[in-house]
Amino acid sequence: MQAYIGEFIGTALLVLLGDGVCCNVSLNKSGMKGGNTVHILIGWGMAVMVPAFAVSGMCISSFNPAVTIGAALRGGLDWAVVPGYIIAEMLGGFVGAAILMVLYGDHIAATDDDATIRGCFCTGPSIRNMGLNFLSEFVATFVLVFTLANIPAAAGESNVSWILVYGVIVACGASFGGLTGYAMNAARDSAPRFAYQLLAPDKGAKDPDWGYGWIPAVAPICGAVVASLLYNVLH
Repeated sequence: MQAYIGEFIGTALLVLLGDGVCCNVSLNKSGMKGGNTVHILIGWGMAVMVPAFAVSGMCISSFNPAVTIGAALRGGLDWAVVPGYIIAEMLGGFVGAAILMVLYGDHIAATDDDATIRGCFCTGPSIRNMGLNFLSEFVATFVLVFTLANIPAAAGESNVSWILVYGVIVACGASFGGLTGYAMNAARDSAPRFAYQLLAPDKGAKDPDWGYGWIPAVAPICGAVVASLLYNVLH
């Protein structure tokens, strides 16, 4: 139970900090509206690193169903706890997004474009091409999980690994973020997307876009599976 609570808290913090960056630079009346991609890259890297330090004593600090499944495939996590981890991660992502909607309630009310509001909570492609969009999320998550798997054990024991994770997240964003927003994580995309659908105001064109939204849920898991299987073969 402690591990599930850790994953819940960590994922909620990840979404609070990560989607919080998006709200901060995108919503009307925000004092940091107009912040650039570097702001977002740094913020999202920190959004993954800070919760990992915060709850590393409680759980494996996955905060991501794809990473959780990858860890189980590599033998680093008991399959029996995987469903509980994923449920905790998805609930944490929903709660983090819901808290942001309260914090930024006035700014959401001042923003007339539904798509801008949705973009604060979940990702979307710059060019809608389902095959390439799927491949983008697959490749980005492959890079993430394969790199995480190869971080030396000594780094993990000393918590230096979380600083390395920051580098991986920023690198993936810098290289792939312009394609699909580099979700790489259903708990960071599908859960806040559902929160947007249920809780965000309707400005006249509200659409959670589940027609695309299945990709940030499925493609990362596929990328994580392939990365973990390759890791097992090489080691």
